[in-house]
Amino acid sequence: MMNNTITEYFTEVETTKEYNGYFCSVAEVITIVILGCISGLKNVSQIHQWATDDRVSGFLKEKFGIEDVPCYYWVLCLLKLVKPVSLNRCFNEWVKSMMPESMEGMTISLDGNTIRSTEKMDSYESPLHIVSAQVSELGMTFAQKSAASKSNEIPAVQELLEELDISGCIIVADALNCQKKTAASVISGGADYLLSVKDNHPCLKQDIADYVEDAALREAMDTASQTEKNRDRIEKRSAFVTEETGWLTSGEEWAGLSCIGAIHTEFETKKGKTEEWHYYISSRKLTAAELLHHARMEWSVETMHWLLDVHIGEDYCRVEDRNIQQNLNMLRKAAINLIKRYKGRAASKRPMSKIMFDCLLNPYFILDILEN
Repeated sequence: MMNNTITEYFTEVETTKEYNGYFCSVAEVITIVILGCISGLKNVSQIHQWATDDRVSGFLKEKFGIEDVPCYYWVLCLLKLVKPVSLNRCFNEWVKSMMPESMEGMTISLDGNTIRSTEKMDSYESPLHIVSAQVSELGMTFAQKSAASKSNEIPAVQELLEELDISGCIIVADALNCQKKTAASVISGGADYLLSVKDNHPCLKQDIADYVEDAALREAMDTASQTEKNRDRIEKRSAFVTEETGWLTSGEEWAGLSCIGAIHTEFETKKGKTEEWHYYISSRKLTAAELLHHARMEWSVETMHWLLDVHIGEDYCRVEDRNIQQNLNMLRKAAINLIKRYKGRAASKRPMSKIMFDCLLNPYFILDILEN
């Protein structure tokens, strides 16, 4: 029985010039790359060597109907032909098919990341910086957009928000994307925002800090806390939230602003104690417990960036073509999505690296990862 789900979702991908299929379609090459990434392979050369192994090529033919694996050079040529915008659209439709029908109340975290190897390449006018959108509770990335550089991340985030269906979700983003236009884009998309406030809005940050530090005012705020212990480190996070925002001098400039909040974090280790404050604005009337939850969800997209670097070695990818780099970035995220979904479905506590190694040792284990 063939498993054509991946290939089917990418048959509509567009190319920069006409391509008639030869003996291997673009969709089949995309499938091979995703399966190779699931097996923990870090570059196209490794994926090609893996795919041409007799056992693996037999597996690809039996389960995916891929009769022949093209040469390494042709794999690169096909990846270069694919339009990243088109691939992103197909990627988005595929990921949505794996998600619940309703995303009401879920957290979408947004963050950008620079592929470090492109900083040192003369063929790039500027390093490749990619903004990703992730459904945090599921740990699944469902869209991305490239930016000319990190300095262009803000407009890239705003454009991405306008392209996505975010209705009913809450958008979380770091201080860089705490922008009035970004907040307005979220509201116009039928979603809510939770934005971290730092020194790029010094007056707003100071206003929230002054409010929270006033003992009488803090006493009236909704409060919640949670404590976690990890080996010799104890972390206590306390959240404070109020819907009293009418006094904010800039409050009316933020679309739909409904509450402000703060999280006080205390770290205790053998070396002593440290503490820090984080401040937030939101268009949703959050409880303190909800603030703790959604603020923490922002970390999920950063975790994905860490996985791309540590488990797949993206920062060491030396491909000099911008199209190929963008396309590989999406296909690697597709592999991480599938493994994350498998871990959730199987309630597996095995590290991602070991699951990838299982797939490398036995390609038929990949079918368990792909199972709906």
